[in-house]
Amino acid sequence: MTDLELNWTLGTPGLLLVAAGAIALLLVLIMKFRIHAFVALIVVSVVTAVATGIPASGLVPTLMSGFSSTLGSVALLVGLGAMLGRMLEVSGGAEVLTNALIKTFGEKRAPLALSVASLMFGFPIFFDAGLVVMLPIIFTVARRLGGSLLLYAFPAAAAFSVMHIFVPPHPGPVAATGLLGADVGLVLIFGLLIAIPTWYLAGYLFGGFLGRRFNIPVPTILDAPSDSIENKFRSAPKLGTIVFLLLLPLGLIFLNTGLNMLATAGVVSLEDTWVQVLRAFGEVPIALLITVLMAMWLLGWRQQKERSLVETVVDSALGPICSIILITGAGGMFGGVLRASGIGNAIADSLDAIGLPVIVAGFVIAAVVRIAQGSATVALTTAAALIQPVVLGNPEFNAVQTVAIVLSLAAGSVFAGHVNDSGFWLVSKFFGMDTKTTLKTWTVGQALIGACGFVLSLAIYLIASTF
Repeated sequence: MTDLELNWTLGTPGLLLVAAGAIALLLVLIMKFRIHAFVALIVVSVVTAVATGIPASGLVPTLMSGFSSTLGSVALLVGLGAMLGRMLEVSGGAEVLTNALIKTFGEKRAPLALSVASLMFGFPIFFDAGLVVMLPIIFTVARRLGGSLLLYAFPAAAAFSVMHIFVPPHPGPVAATGLLGADVGLVLIFGLLIAIPTWYLAGYLFGGFLGRRFNIPVPTILDAPSDSIENKFRSAPKLGTIVFLLLLPLGLIFLNTGLNMLATAGVVSLEDTWVQVLRAFGEVPIALLITVLMAMWLLGWRQQKERSLVETVVDSALGPICSIILITGAGGMFGGVLRASGIGNAIADSLDAIGLPVIVAGFVIAAVVRIAQGSATVALTTAAALIQPVVLGNPEFNAVQTVAIVLSLAAGSVFAGHVNDSGFWLVSKFFGMDTKTTLKTWTVGQALIGACGFVLSLAIYLIASTF
């Protein structure tokens, strides 16, 4: 059944009106009625499907197709990434790495050392979990060296933020990558190229400015002891072990991407068995699986930890991410409805008519949804779903341009997080800042991250368009 057959009652103006109404309804359900984003996305998907004329017989298949196809690419990466992050967190690896970096950089550059540690741990660990892991270390360093907490804590928090927003295997960039058909290896490489300078400008330099302007004392909120599972699994692993586990998945993924580039240049052939085997090791799910197994051995079994304890620690990583995975899948469901209804094609025609480039439109949509309802994941998946028909399979965009569009959406999804964002309150309460101060510091910093990320994404897009 074609889009035209499905949309027999609506033309382009009607479809655009439905799209605007669907987004408005989604925001009202989440913000005003406090309905969970997972449920709200399903409700909006059903309403949108009915409003655009998708027949009753095709309703559930359309919903399930979008949901399952998104989960297929997201669940594995997010689940394995969370397991790896949990083991690195509980074992004491974050503290080992941070202490080594401070020793290397010196106490005067302690904010830089804490930020580098946060960037490295930000690869497998989600923003909120990573920040909670690092805060006791940050507080200790801040008490020892003196000065405002923001000198040390803000650059580190910004480091976790940029990694969470721009770099797979975090759920936002993974979901957008799947929805827009981008190469996840390229997203990882260019995501790092954007994340690091964005952190330096909007995190490190801006954090130093904030530390000089706002004298925030070190709070005592994290003085509670760890639970029994953490105590039993903690082993203070060697620095080399932690660095190896952080670099292993990156090395494997870069191997895959490098072989693809060599094949394009005619240096190697993708038909060779050894190339296919090495590329398989470098596929992101396989690379993360290998790393998780290595972490279970190096941090658990090799340390004479009981297998049941290792299993418990790994299992504890999955509960907190279930909500994120389901929301991402529901965002894919919404995207599936938009594709089947023809709304995406109508949006594409409208963008062409007003001359707004898709990379700009995607950033604006993601930023508006982010500011309106708070969730970066919802903002990213909503924006990706709306522009998916314009981008997916479009020969006008090469692989790097598609990656740049994904990263521009990511930049929009982090823009100006404020009181409706859980991360805002996490920073506010843990840093001991009132709401007004948090708005002046964290919200402005998130806006800078979004703006810097978009400018760099646009630059990559424009450069790639010349090839």
